[in-house]
Amino acid sequence: MTASDGSGPADPDAIRADIERTREQLSRTVDELSRRLDVPSRAKERVYRARDTAVETYRESPPVVLGAAAALVALVVGLVIWRRKR
Repeated sequence: MTASDGSGPADPDAIRADIERTREQLSRTVDELSRRLDVPSRAKERVYRARDTAVETYRESPPVVLGAAAALVALVVGLVIWRRKR
């Protein structure tokens, strides 16, 4: 059953149900926006994911990770020495 002008339901129960659906959708939208705007929380989440990825990579092949870490340290030390000589 719809209103005589065709704009929506005329039944009060249908209107209440429509309002409740709209409220739930708005609540989900606000929650999602709040989550996206919480920059510190998102940054922590990314750090934890990176840490978990590094730990998992190390568990799968420790020599490769240790070699990459040694290469990174050597690169940083080399850059520091090079900059001091300039």
